[in-house]
Amino acid sequence: MRHLFSILFTFIFLNFLTINSYSQSTFVPLNDDYYHLVDRLELKRGRFSEGFHYSIRPLERKAIVQLTDSILTNPSIRLTTVDKSTLRFLREDSREWIVPGVVPDSLSEPGKPAPAPDFLRFSKHLWKHPADFYSSHSEDFDLHVNLATDNFLGSDNNTGTMRWFTARGVELRGMINNKLGFYTFVADNQGSFAKYVRDYTDRYNFPGEGLAKKLKNTGVDFMSARGYITFRPLKSINVQFGHDRNFFGSGFRSMLFSDNSSPNLFLRLDTQIGRFHYTNLWNSMINNQDDPDRDLLRKKKFSAIHHLSIKVSDRLSLGVFEAEVFSRDSSGGGFELNYLNPIIFYRYVESYIGSSDNALLGFDFRWLAARRTSVYGQILFDELLTGRMFDGKGSWTNKYGIQLGSKYVDAFGIPNLDLQLEYNSARPYLYTHRTGGKNYVHYSQPIAHPLGANFTEMIGILRYKPTPFLTLYGTMMLARQGVDSGSSNWGSHLFPDYETRMRDYGNYTGQGVRQNIVTLDLRASYMLFHNFFLEGRVMKRRETGAGAVTPHTSLFNLGLRYNIPYRQQVF
Repeated sequence: MRHLFSILFTFIFLNFLTINSYSQSTFVPLNDDYYHLVDRLELKRGRFSEGFHYSIRPLERKAIVQLTDSILTNPSIRLTTVDKSTLRFLREDSREWIVPGVVPDSLSEPGKPAPAPDFLRFSKHLWKHPADFYSSHSEDFDLHVNLATDNFLGSDNNTGTMRWFTARGVELRGMINNKLGFYTFVADNQGSFAKYVRDYTDRYNFPGEGLAKKLKNTGVDFMSARGYITFRPLKSINVQFGHDRNFFGSGFRSMLFSDNSSPNLFLRLDTQIGRFHYTNLWNSMINNQDDPDRDLLRKKKFSAIHHLSIKVSDRLSLGVFEAEVFSRDSSGGGFELNYLNPIIFYRYVESYIGSSDNALLGFDFRWLAARRTSVYGQILFDELLTGRMFDGKGSWTNKYGIQLGSKYVDAFGIPNLDLQLEYNSARPYLYTHRTGGKNYVHYSQPIAHPLGANFTEMIGILRYKPTPFLTLYGTMMLARQGVDSGSSNWGSHLFPDYETRMRDYGNYTGQGVRQNIVTLDLRASYMLFHNFFLEGRVMKRRETGAGAVTPHTSLFNLGLRYNIPYRQQVF
């Protein structure tokens, strides 16, 4: 009965909201390379965009085009030739939201993105626009269809056979009556990855995906699928329902909620009024680590999340984050209806119903310190016992994580050279709970940071774009983590019951079996035509300490990628 009530409530609610709905945009899929371009342009603008809050992603295509409009019509913003190419790329990618006459053709027309090669244009109906394999637009229906593929060949010192990967997929998005937006993506994937990725898979399942079948000779086989509908019942409220990823934060990582784990079923409400952006996110997740027999129906758990972001000024934003992770009946599948309230304080609900759900409270900020520099950060509390936090005894209840980072574009006066430095740290036992159905894990993977907990990390990222089509990336990661050993629970792994902890006091970040990770990841990416990239990658990774699993990794690969985000595997 409770499940039926939830379904009926959702159905009635969604249908009620579609009445007299407003014009609706789909969202740009999460993609670190793509979103850095948006972030860079906002930094060069010197103040926040009116259409979105960058710390709540993904972003609407319409809002990104509005940002490009504001930049192209502001002569005081200094743009490089590469910046102008980036603006054209972003506008072409979401061209359905370009309003004729807002930007003069003289500013947006020269140097268009290269169309698809002639040998691919075997029909006059295909690639009429550089960003679409096929598109159709009318007053009642807008459709964009794209093929997608990701392929590489390479080698690494720990794998006896060649490393390879191939993905074939299709992406489809559009609008019906300019009111209801829809998006879907599906791809079939097979490949063989480096040993450190396989070691991560043994611990947490395949990075960023759900079910992955192992093939012989170190290979894996998995399917990727995402899809949602979206609409605006009111001008200031957006509703999104589907199966995809979300991200809270302004950094490379997120300590609050990230795209590290598999996509999941969600209902998201975004309310933006003036300087306020309020997000409600309800998630249905899988508790796969408790299911040794994968042929059975997997146990479910849920999360309910609030995030309020306030633009205190045109250059400073502050955010408050609240989450509850919970499950109810014996199979882990019951949803707690009290958490459907979109504006109540969840910790009150937890106490009111007498539950012991996993409550998390966080804060974040973003400051455009100068026209080309931003500073951002997060702090997350899993237990908030102030008496123990400041007594200096190292209580296990001091479960918190912090992030502090900065971006610097056109660094040191060098056009198109962007630098990013980010520090992340998580105390032991952060994100864990006394029951597996309430830990901060989805489909055997951390929901926030890929390392789990009990670590400190420093990441440096260099992005340099010497020409409109060539981008050079360099990522360096230095991490120190105390890992668990055998039955010893030192607080790094997120699955064990925190009641199995080694001690109540004297805990510190990095305790347990020491593991140090140093990674240098270099990549060159050349865009042959719109969103089609030829890429080369060289990576050096070293683990030291008693907890080292893959002491040394040296890999190289060449690949072709089209309409699929680059698969980040820096952990």
